[in-house]
Amino acid sequence: MKKNILMVITLVIVLALGLLVVSGCSQKEQGVNSLGQEELGDNSLERVKNVGEITFSMSGGYPPFNYYNENNKLVGFDIDVCNEVAKRLGVKFKAVPNEWSGIVEGLRSEVYDGILGSMAITEERKEVVDFSIPYYYSGAQVLVREDSPYQSTEELEGKKVGLATGTTFENDANNLKAEVKLYKDDNQTLMELQNNNLDAVITDRVVGITAMNNGEFNVKLLGQPLRSEEIAVAFRQEDDTLREAVNEALQAMHDDGTLTALSEKWLKQDISTK
Repeated sequence: MKKNILMVITLVIVLALGLLVVSGCSQKEQGVNSLGQEELGDNSLERVKNVGEITFSMSGGYPPFNYYNENNKLVGFDIDVCNEVAKRLGVKFKAVPNEWSGIVEGLRSEVYDGILGSMAITEERKEVVDFSIPYYYSGAQVLVREDSPYQSTEELEGKKVGLATGTTFENDANNLKAEVKLYKDDNQTLMELQNNNLDAVITDRVVGITAMNNGEFNVKLLGQPLRSEEIAVAFRQEDDTLREAVNEALQAMHDDGTLTALSEKWLKQDISTK
């Protein structure tokens, strides 16, 4: 009798272990770990395709790249690139403007799929986000008023230099030993420069040239660019499939001349190559 009971107990244990193994295999196949927690793979491209929409963020205050026109419509070089990328992915584009100072955190919090708003690749940013291939190239440029007495950037030591919060230009201002003044975007920095509240502004070289040419601000370039920058699209580090698909779209836009055409449309020059 005892022998039969022992055999039954042994059989129950074997069956239980078998069910556990089968259950464990099933869970792994379904993306669930041994603790019952769901393990999500990289479905970023599939997610965008299923929704039929890709969301990109930008500041909305960075003419001629992304800004609101007289009809309060978001336009610019970046916006055209966003629309073209979305078209090549077979989805629609939705803009999600955000203040630049919090734009990376918004991406990491999954408020949008990517940042396509003239973000420069830096080692510091690469620690928290992944970047696409560059879609244009530019550089950090100092602007002063047309009547400014300054002849070189070295003269800006201790002077008031404005720039947008959260940009790489803060390092440039610190290197000049200037007094840094931070603003929401370049519309504000240029207005403050125009109103004589700043001695200089550091921004993208193309932004500076555009500000000079459109006649809205009485400014001029001071010296040569402080350094060059590669501008790319930022993604969450786990969104590999989406980043790779956007890379393919951008490379095709480089190859077929689309980025050159958009550059010349908005900037009167080709910034898609070094």
